[in-house]
Amino acid sequence: MQEWKPQMPYTEQFPVAMAYVPWQRNCNMYENLDEAFKTGTIFPELNKPFLGRGVKG
Repeated sequence: MQEWKPQMPYTEQFPVAMAYVPWQRNCNMYENLDEAFKTGTIFPELNKPFLGRGVKG
């Protein structure tokens, strides 16, 4: 089996990324499950619809 090599050889010079994910605070939840289903989350704080160049809120 042939060894896998990245298609972009310069990527080997960069370190592995480290993500930062803040803790989710205990927040409000939608009481209306139909509204939660339409927005895709039960947490209003996470309702960030895509608006092209930025987000609402």
